[in-house]
Amino acid sequence: ERPTTVTGIGRLLRLLALIVALLAIGSASAAPADAAGPTLAGAAGPSPSPSPVVIARTRVPIVPVRDYRTSTSAVDRDDLVAALSGARGYEALELVAADADAILAAFSLPATDQPHLVRAPTAHALARDLAAHRERLGILRASQVGPAVRALGWGKRSLFGVDRVRDLDGWPLWAVVPSDGSPDPYDPSDAWTIVAAGDVMLDRGVRAAIDRHGADFPFDGGTARITGRRCCSSLGWRVPISVRTGNAGAVRALLAGADLSIVNLEGPAPKRATYHPDGLVFTFTQASLKGLDRAGIDIVSLANNHIGNAGRAGIVETVAALDRLGIDHAGAGATARAARAPALRTVGGIRVAVLAYDAIAPAYAAGASTPGSAILAGAGPAADIRAARRAGADLVIVYPHWGIEYRATATASQRSWAHRMIDAGADIVIGNHPHWAAAMEVYRGRPIWYALGDFVFDQIRSEETEEALLLELTFSGATLVQARMRPTLTLDASQPNLLDAASGRVVLDRVFTGSGRLLPW
Repeated sequence: ERPTTVTGIGRLLRLLALIVALLAIGSASAAPADAAGPTLAGAAGPSPSPSPVVIARTRVPIVPVRDYRTSTSAVDRDDLVAALSGARGYEALELVAADADAILAAFSLPATDQPHLVRAPTAHALARDLAAHRERLGILRASQVGPAVRALGWGKRSLFGVDRVRDLDGWPLWAVVPSDGSPDPYDPSDAWTIVAAGDVMLDRGVRAAIDRHGADFPFDGGTARITGRRCCSSLGWRVPISVRTGNAGAVRALLAGADLSIVNLEGPAPKRATYHPDGLVFTFTQASLKGLDRAGIDIVSLANNHIGNAGRAGIVETVAALDRLGIDHAGAGATARAARAPALRTVGGIRVAVLAYDAIAPAYAAGASTPGSAILAGAGPAADIRAARRAGADLVIVYPHWGIEYRATATASQRSWAHRMIDAGADIVIGNHPHWAAAMEVYRGRPIWYALGDFVFDQIRSEETEEALLLELTFSGATLVQARMRPTLTLDASQPNLLDAASGRVVLDRVFTGSGRLLPW
């Protein structure tokens, strides 16, 4: 019996040892992960608990915007509240979906239960929607603002234009939005501006005003309002009735405040100028050119159908007078090569080239050794644009003198030339000659103004000839980020004044009607 008893006890001891071993394995499996020691790559281990997703955010300046055609210049918080409730003429408030909640929070506005809140998938979609729904108000990051929308001021402060705040510390609107990993590229301290205007004529009625008030008078305009219309001018056309509303010098401040100001000088300034009280021959005194210089005008186009009114010698004398004042010029010169050369300026670290051509008076064309103008013909303009690019121009602006007088629509020839110049490398085309503010077009993303109308002129024969446009263009580097059209009205047969929003609507609507389907903005 003894061997059997010993064997049974041994089996019992082995069973107890197995149980202890199993308990030890279970205890090891339950040990904390940090007590288990290093884990070999690829070895199976316990699945970690999921970590919460963290979205990086950044604080950026934001800007209220409307469709490009609006006459609104500024809004406030009451406008945002009205847009969210569909009141005060607003249809809705539209925001980019990814930023919507953050922007609403920045204004302490609720993000839910808002029937008049539209969430656009992208900033591009928002701009497209504003063009289709002109009663909407939108808000974009400053970096998302482009010329297809009109950036609005907040109260009396603006982030774009000549009168913009000069650094981001002066801008009150900010939001903490999801970061896309890149810095905000727009900073008003790095931005720069161009103010461009139409035809400047310093003879006839303008000369009479200069003789009475001095060479600065045409550029001393302030603000004005149209109060009615009367019939009729000597030609039987209705003309506006207006009042000055103060702000003397506002036009000069706009011209001088821009980094670059450009106009078309509609005639020569020879050494001996003849006063013409009427008629279609113009000559300007060289003393009157000082008014342009003191107004801050940097570049003039000389390519027009009046530049030869004092003969070819008058063209050379005009160029010399401008050179003495430090006013750059393009479009006419002592030779064809000089006439076709660009006016070059460096502003905001950007090299800007301005070229000018005339399509109206080919008889004034410059020759190889003959003074005259640069003519809009043949392959020359495209070659000149490409040459300016090769010479280092970051931005090329072309000032053509073309079209049909007293007409707001563009001709097929104008459109063809504008497209050819942009295809050759021009960034902006700004035309003149019709004496009316005329159509706009956007071709391959680049804007064309077919005519800005008379800037300084004495044509008080109709509302269309008395009203014109100043362009206020804002750039970030070589990129156009805003293009504002500023309506003007001529007073005293010589002086442009800035119109208020309601009065200026007439000339803006003329431009938009003349544009038809050419303008997607």
